[in-house]
Amino acid sequence: MSDPVSHDAPRLPLLLNAGCGDSAGAPLPGFFHGWRQLRVDVNEAVQPDLLASITDLSAIPDGSVDAIWSAHCIEHLYAHEVPLALAEFHRVLNDTGFACLIVPDLQSIADWLAQDRLQETLYESAAGPVTAHDMLWGFGPAIARGEAAMAHRCGFTPTLFLQRLQASGFAEIAIRRRSNLELAALALRRDSGSPLRREALLECLDL
Repeated sequence: MSDPVSHDAPRLPLLLNAGCGDSAGAPLPGFFHGWRQLRVDVNEAVQPDLLASITDLSAIPDGSVDAIWSAHCIEHLYAHEVPLALAEFHRVLNDTGFACLIVPDLQSIADWLAQDRLQETLYESAAGPVTAHDMLWGFGPAIARGEAAMAHRCGFTPTLFLQRLQASGFAEIAIRRRSNLELAALALRRDSGSPLRREALLECLDL
């Protein structure tokens, strides 16, 4: 797809759903209701609008996206690829754009690892029970089915997540812990200029 961003569509805000997965998967937060959506994934089977790695979004013009949603995607990259993906996110966002990023919170499972409880269930997900091993290396049942892309190749703690976003040029960043042992980051391309706007945007993390 040479130009995934339609210039003929009504000027509704455009959301880049990075690592979108199956359209029948987890719904987007209500914050994005009514937005146009550009679905990007490396898996052709999920029928994305753009078949691409988030490390190379060159098909998307600079500054053409209003927001990015990426839930449980970045941890599937190798550590050296993470700056490439975040730089691409920063590039495609417009000046008032922002990114909402969700990753597993590895610090939260430290006690489970220290107690030798690697394979015990941490919580129940729609896909089945999730263990500390799944959070570290990817959801085991999916990988066993041959979905190798579901493997985790890197991980994040709050400090590391913040450092990666800062190094990629995001001007204002808020990181929160969510249920199901997740880290959620709101990263603004430029300073919001208003605490009220930042607080409003935090709704995109469904907190």
